[in-house]
Amino acid sequence: MTIATADLYDERGDALDSLSLQLLDLGGHVAFDGPIRTVRCHRDNALVKAVLATPGAGAVLVVDGGGSLESALVGDLIAASAVSHGWAGIIVNGAIRDREAIGMLPVGVKALGSNPRKSAKDGVGEVDVEVEIAGVVFRPGAHVWADADGVLVER
Repeated sequence: MTIATADLYDERGDALDSLSLQLLDLGGHVAFDGPIRTVRCHRDNALVKAVLATPGAGAVLVVDGGGSLESALVGDLIAASAVSHGWAGIIVNGAIRDREAIGMLPVGVKALGSNPRKSAKDGVGEVDVEVEIAGVVFRPGAHVWADADGVLVER
């Protein structure tokens, strides 16, 4: 069972960064944690789809879409692929789509919101690079914890 982020922060304090950005809980699991993988992209989800189609081994994909809500970076098919490949969760600094379907899947998904518009599929972006969201750095391989209270990242 995942430890509550509030309890974890009480235990580890300054060893953790707390994401102040308010994300919506959109997946079937509200609480999830795991080692970080990252994708940086803008309105193009080809790399997100490709990474989530590889073995996740309980990892969490952090997608830095620059906060854009103009098009979705994750939909139900991509989220279902994440489930079938063993990912614990997806954190999106941007939009998703297919909220109702994703809410039925056994995976954690946090995002800024939703938009039914598809994104480009050109493969523009970067994988497994440090990304900074709202002043918090997400490093590939570091651990992230998420629940209804928010997101914590080891420094």
